Amino acid sequence: MATRVYRERVIHPTDSSAQLATRLDAGLDTVNEAERKLSALGLLRRSPGGGWVAISPESAADELLGPAEQDILQRRIALAATRARLHALTGDYLEARSMRSARSNIEIVEGIDHIRAVIDDLARTCSRSLDTMHPGSGHSEQAIRAALPLDLEILARGVVMRTLFEHQARSNRATVHLAEKITAAGAEVRSTGLLPSRILVYDRNCAMLPLDPERPRSGVALVRDPAVLGFLMRLFEHYWERALPFTEEQREADPAPTGVEREVLVLMAAGKKNEAIAHHLGMSVRSVSRIVSGLMERLEARSRFQAGVRTVQNGWLS
Repeated sequence: MATRVYRERVIHPTDSSAQLATRLDAGLDTVNEAERKLSALGLLRRSPGGGWVAISPESAADELLGPAEQDILQRRIALAATRARLHALTGDYLEARSMRSARSNIEIVEGIDHIRAVIDDLARTCSRSLDTMHPGSGHSEQAIRAALPLDLEILARGVVMRTLFEHQARSNRATVHLAEKITAAGAEVRSTGLLPSRILVYDRNCAMLPLDPERPRSGVALVRDPAVLGFLMRLFEHYWERALPFTEEQREADPAPTGVEREVLVLMAAGKKNEAIAHHLGMSVRSVSRIVSGLMERLEARSRFQAGVRTVQNGWLS
């Protein structure tokens, strides 16, 4: 109705509200309400002689929105000035961090907010490579939302990114989404069996390790010691060379163990420790430990209990 009243006011500027109501075959109260709305928008203005004058939409918009646009412009100018002042501190911040890091090859960072700030810092200053290992069943959707923009920003700068997950992460929808996005942006993503710990290595000169793998939010260690970094990179390469591209199907399931492996598995399922298994089979404890380790890796199990469950699921003892 307001649109119809506006059109009629443009065509018949001298009509009274009652005449307009007659033209529109509408009630006078309806026309009066429409005129009040149009007045609030600046599309109608009272004339000196009474009645209403129709104002063009462009003029009404300038008058109604002009102050708000001016306020927005001033706010944008203030925001730009504040951003420039903050960015001016970047050099001091990086210099101070480098001086703090130079005092020790190991830096402990505690508290989730501090950890996130350090990750953001390392990600934005990373210039050559980022190698990461992620044990477990993959990331939560919240973690993906936090990690994906940084990963894409790193890749956009031409950084070489290699990411390792465990095979079980393939069933995590959020992790699969992350892998697809960063792979499309140029990252290499692979999966393997069990991984020992979460590790992030930036430019091969700074590694981030959890202080407690069971509680990763409790704190991390930043390691810059060349010897430790060398070991961590050799560990990463060991798993990377044996991993599958994340986009490929996993290899067919390993065959059921036979011979000595089966004997060891039966005794494991019975709750026997390595020493008891070695005594029972007349083998060295070291040999049994090696077989047990291999079986648990094939089962992708982190405990003997989990290995027992997956043994049953695979039908290896049926």
